[in-house]
Amino acid sequence: MTVDKTRTRRADLPAQARGRRATDITADVLRAVLDHGPVARSTAAKVAGYSAASMTGVANLLIDKGLLREAPEAAGPPGVGRPHVPLTIDTKSTAVVGVHLAVPRFTLALLDLRGRVLLEHKHEYDDLDPDVALTQVARSVRGLLADVEDRRILGIGVATGGWVDAARGVVVEHPLLGWADVPVRDRLVAEIGLPVAIDGHSRALVRAEQLFGAHVDRARSSIVQLFVGNVVDVAFATAGSVQQGPRSAAGAVAHLKIDDSTEPCACGKVGCFEAAVSERTLVRRALDNGAIDRPVFRDLLAAASAGDPRAVALLEERARLVGRAAAILLDLFDPDLLTVVEAGERLLPHCRAVLRAEVAAGSTAGAGSGQVVAGTSFPDHVLATAGGAVILDRIYASPTAVPGRFSRAS
Repeated sequence: MTVDKTRTRRADLPAQARGRRATDITADVLRAVLDHGPVARSTAAKVAGYSAASMTGVANLLIDKGLLREAPEAAGPPGVGRPHVPLTIDTKSTAVVGVHLAVPRFTLALLDLRGRVLLEHKHEYDDLDPDVALTQVARSVRGLLADVEDRRILGIGVATGGWVDAARGVVVEHPLLGWADVPVRDRLVAEIGLPVAIDGHSRALVRAEQLFGAHVDRARSSIVQLFVGNVVDVAFATAGSVQQGPRSAAGAVAHLKIDDSTEPCACGKVGCFEAAVSERTLVRRALDNGAIDRPVFRDLLAAASAGDPRAVALLEERARLVGRAAAILLDLFDPDLLTVVEAGERLLPHCRAVLRAEVAAGSTAGAGSGQVVAGTSFPDHVLATAGGAVILDRIYASPTAVPGRFSRAS
């Protein structure tokens, strides 16, 4: 595990951290240490906007909950008076579980409190029936927990595509899974006995960018996240607040019309964005043109990476369509940051260039005016990070809700 970065000193910091205020002093302090740690208590207080005198109780509480630890290894050289032992995020004694529900498999991971993936496993479903599938997920989580007894698990985050009502913990609709009104949160809480939070994977990735991303200041100002897999959706946030909508349905772009494609969609129309660019569509086309010989998207990516012109052409066309959609989103939302999750952009430099060229050509107001268009900050573990970010966001927003080390809830 990597060692935390060099200790931040008080003189290096502004009087108060940029961005929206968190809900209470513990959340403010925890975020200050996340952003700048290891830091002395007085420095964390200054960044969070509180007096140094208020820090003793707050620091002790966060240490008790396994969210912070003292970092004597990051202390400066000894000086006159009482030594100041810095605070840092505790990435050693606690962790969270991240789950991503997709088709045809689910991803299970263990993450530390800085969002770093420690373990990751992918599992094929025994059956897509929600009762069978969630029983399998719960069994797999329990198996993972049995292997990490050296860490206290603070909760489980679940991310998925489709329509997710985060407040109720329900997958309202996921057509590819065939799920409707499935109470995922309550079911997993009952089977595992840990806190569970669920949300759509695009909203989850927005929160991951706001907590741990490569452009964190921009993400906390305004961000649009475009996710392209079998499911295509969008999330957006301004001033640190991720938009849900009154029905928790914000970001539905599957049926956006972006070109003259005749690809049929399940909605009965043709040319819908998701139908044109989904992994299932590309796999079918790759089978038809001989680029692959089995219906596996990973095989298409491997063929393109090896230079097969048929596979490359399919992914280049997808990159063009994704770039057109991204240009529309730039003009519609005018964000500081637009991030894209798309396998071709992530793996093939030429597809990345095609996507960005399409954005530049198609956006009338956004591209080139100080905005950043980037791939995800988590290319190696994007699905695992999405799952973990759901529960990590809750922890950083409300540290007082986390049970202490010695509470009965732990």
